[in-house]
Amino acid sequence: MRLLHGLARTHASFDDPNLVSRAGLVPVMTLAQRAGLAGLVKAHVRPGGPCGVNAQLKIPCLVAGMAAGADSIDDMDLLRHGAMPDLFGGIRAPSTLGSHLRSFTWGNVRQLEMVSRLLPGELARRAPLLPGREQLAFVDTDAMQKRVYGRGKQGAAFGHTKIQGKSLLVRGLNALAATICTPLGAPVIAAVRLRGGNANAARGAARFAAEAVAAARDTGCSGLLIVRADSSYYSAAFCGAVRRAGARFSVTVNMNAKVTAAIAAIGETAWTPIRYPRAIWDDQLGCRVSDAQVAEAEYTAFTSAKKGQAITARLIVRRVRDLNKQAAAGQDELFPAWRYHAVFTDSPVELVQAEEQHRDHTIVEQVFADRTDGPLAHLPSGVFPANAAWLACAAIAHNLLRAAGSLASLAYGKARGTTIRRDLIDVAARTARQGRGHITLHLPAGWHREHEWMTLFAATCGPPLAAA
Repeated sequence: MRLLHGLARTHASFDDPNLVSRAGLVPVMTLAQRAGLAGLVKAHVRPGGPCGVNAQLKIPCLVAGMAAGADSIDDMDLLRHGAMPDLFGGIRAPSTLGSHLRSFTWGNVRQLEMVSRLLPGELARRAPLLPGREQLAFVDTDAMQKRVYGRGKQGAAFGHTKIQGKSLLVRGLNALAATICTPLGAPVIAAVRLRGGNANAARGAARFAAEAVAAARDTGCSGLLIVRADSSYYSAAFCGAVRRAGARFSVTVNMNAKVTAAIAAIGETAWTPIRYPRAIWDDQLGCRVSDAQVAEAEYTAFTSAKKGQAITARLIVRRVRDLNKQAAAGQDELFPAWRYHAVFTDSPVELVQAEEQHRDHTIVEQVFADRTDGPLAHLPSGVFPANAAWLACAAIAHNLLRAAGSLASLAYGKARGTTIRRDLIDVAARTARQGRGHITLHLPAGWHREHEWMTLFAATCGPPLAAA
């Protein structure tokens, strides 16, 4: 590709008041409006002070900016260009939105978190989110240590995180999240919570899991619901809270002496060989492995906890053969050595499927990567409640993009937020008025995602659809 005109004859100017650079915000924010985002905010979120007024206008502004790719408060200025004031009302300046976030108290943050938990249910009634949720769904709980650099950042402290397989101490804030997914559907965010950087992973996780299960039920997950988590959440409080909420748990187990003894009691004939569909990387072996063996045994956990908190369920164990690194030098092994990975679960599905489903818990990392590539590239404020509110808005924007993508096509229902923004949001358009109150968006001819864009536009801006 090359320029067809000489540089001396090529000119540019920012002078067209009828252009918008992100026409995809029209169907996306129409979907938010029909799902009642502003109404939920007005009903539940009540910040105090002069900067806390009109939350029902300012929160949707923040969500719209994040959906369009904003990752800082200054980036919210992208909502104020060209013909955007002709398409949207109530747009606020970045300084106004920043002051609004800083007016939040922790109580207001909890109110906004409630909105973020209620909205997925409203979106699921208007978009084909989470297909198959009536039969089987998963809630995945995990935390991410988000690195920050400002010395005055409230709540910032050193906490453990993994970078390229290595456990490191990183100064930042801890973002706890729970996602909902199905075997056929990409994850949506059920609940989020910002914590201090040195927060223990399991702190408040029991109540958080109960809230996530309630949000999943509200989205229509009426069938089997399994809550998956890593070993940081292996506790009587977490597993008990999941059970009381009416769901099943599947939690990675720490390898202590009691668990090791239970694994040693499993007979050799009880092991079932499995093969991974694709070879996976093993950090300890330093290579890819494609086969393993699984077995299970009845196990009673948390016997040392308070009376009545012990839980008897299934201990599912996967073992991978430890390769002999000195075999090439002529040092053969006398007996096979194994490495064990245990899961404590009360899932009713059969052994091999239950173990495979637990390994899919890593899908929550894709959500963290997606948000880090978007609004969570920064936690922009020095005030802790403001950053917590920013995290809640990022969750709302993620779910809104996921619902818009599912309305556009099956492929976009599973696409990353970056892909949805590139193909469906960041599309330039020229506005033209026709008659009284009518406005037409003229988009680029030959746009490679024209069909998907128009499908989304018709689904959101057309007559209201029947409730899903």
